[in-house]
Amino acid sequence: MFKKEDKGILVAVGGGESADITDDSIKIIEKFIEYSGGINKAKIIVMTVATNKPEEARERYEELFGRINFKNFDFVNITDRSEAYEKEVLKKIESATGLYFTGGNQLHVTALTGGSPLHQLILDKFSEGLVIGGTSAGAMMMSSSTLVSGETDCAPRLGAIEVAPGMELIDNSIIDTHFSQRGRHGRLLSAVVHNPQAIGIGIDERTAMIVQGNKFEVVGEGAVTVICAKNSMHTNLPYIKTDETISAFGVDFHVLPEGYEYDLSKREPITPNTKKMVEGK
Repeated sequence: MFKKEDKGILVAVGGGESADITDDSIKIIEKFIEYSGGINKAKIIVMTVATNKPEEARERYEELFGRINFKNFDFVNITDRSEAYEKEVLKKIESATGLYFTGGNQLHVTALTGGSPLHQLILDKFSEGLVIGGTSAGAMMMSSSTLVSGETDCAPRLGAIEVAPGMELIDNSIIDTHFSQRGRHGRLLSAVVHNPQAIGIGIDERTAMIVQGNKFEVVGEGAVTVICAKNSMHTNLPYIKTDETISAFGVDFHVLPEGYEYDLSKREPITPNTKKMVEGK
């Protein structure tokens, strides 16, 4: 599932870490900086392509980085697809040890950069060890398919979601964010039943999925929910009409709080020593 040639690390955050700075927010950003080379060696580019308010995003991340006394960062904003071809932009990415995509609209990232020299450079650098972080839309765009729209707090229904190609940092995947806070279980289940070859990953706010190799670990105050249809033996999806409720049998549903791990290649959670984990807190 996770591309074998990829050597970089992904830090996918469910949102909220810059708007409401908590200890968990700082812990996640500190881990991102650590993986990117450490507070003295990391060179971070904050990508504000997803947001319509890049100046506000800049202020929030300047404050967040300031909390941990990290100073070696810069910003890149893409407002037109032609900018994803500019040498100055590519030069900044080339010299970075870590990229961090802000929240906003994931379609901005995919439409403005997908398939461009910037996108290819990001993939190439990732295969060489670049660390890529992102929050909300900046996490959703990492998957092979990205949710563009979908109703929340409702049963899964035919046609209730719209999916577009993602940036393909994780194969056969669909990532959703603000997951528990916005009741997005039904829409992610809809997406998985519509695309059963893909694994659904829902990330709560101020919570991160840290992907290394074929596994990910959960960090933060909430949970990562995994929805997988590999064992599903029935669905009515091909036979119902738009807006009718979907049936699905045998869909795997896993909830992983901090410290838990998941094997993306086997599509199975990794059973921990729960007693030792709890006693260690």
